[in-house]
Amino acid sequence: MVRVMATGVFDLLHPGHLFFLEEARKLGDELVVVVARDATAKRLKQEPFVPEHLRLQLVQGLKPVDRAVLGSTTDIYQTVVDLRPDVIALGYDQRWDEREVEAECARRGVPVKVVRLPELAHDHLATRRLVDRIVERSRAGGGGSAS
Repeated sequence: MVRVMATGVFDLLHPGHLFFLEEARKLGDELVVVVARDATAKRLKQEPFVPEHLRLQLVQGLKPVDRAVLGSTTDIYQTVVDLRPDVIALGYDQRWDEREVEAECARRGVPVKVVRLPELAHDHLATRRLVDRIVERSRAGGGGSAS
């Protein structure tokens, strides 16, 4: 059985998240998703809009996901050691270097293959871009339907 691990914040779920998880699921037999803790997300990106326990629940409910867990609050590689995936799927915009992740995992006794997944054509739907569009519309006083 090939275990695939995917990681992310998964704040304000959008089509890009689902695409990422569907593509990750194709890489093996089981998809385990690590949802970033609030403190980690704040340190690496921005503070999430949705609290970690709710983001975890939402991700767990997605069809491609076999299991979702919260990441470590202190060491992002500890979850890799605990879950021992065969493959780690990275999103197109995740800042990690594939070779560095593979080397650190191997150093910790978990040899993995790291795969960079492609971008969804509709990247304008990414979380921060969606938030920016909502703010722009509210400032303009526009309602209307979402596009």
